[in-house]
Amino acid sequence: MDPQFGSYIRERREKLREIDSRFSVRQVANRIDVEPSFLSKVERGEVAPPSEAKILLLARELGEDPDVLLALAGKVSSDLQAVIRKRPELFGKLLREMREMPDHAILRLAREVRDGEW
Repeated sequence: MDPQFGSYIRERREKLREIDSRFSVRQVANRIDVEPSFLSKVERGEVAPPSEAKILLLARELGEDPDVLLALAGKVSSDLQAVIRKRPELFGKLLREMREMPDHAILRLAREVRDGEW
């Protein structure tokens, strides 16, 4: 198992727990409807990350970006998968071209697409 997802989750949850006791493993697990032992094992990297639905709940609970958590879990959101499936060759090329682009260039491209300036 890749412990990166679990350690990230644990770090964020523990940071929140320092200021709010509602962020214990047990309480967070209950709010996202998983067993506390499962969440603990996820945090320690002993089991694979949970489903997309549980990761989205966890992101909301911890105030984290769902796409970041999904990426750390080695997943892509189902809505993005649907977009890619519509034009797989085009999006494959686009993503590969963007691989080496700096962040500011990607943000500029996204703004141009959003604003219809092409």
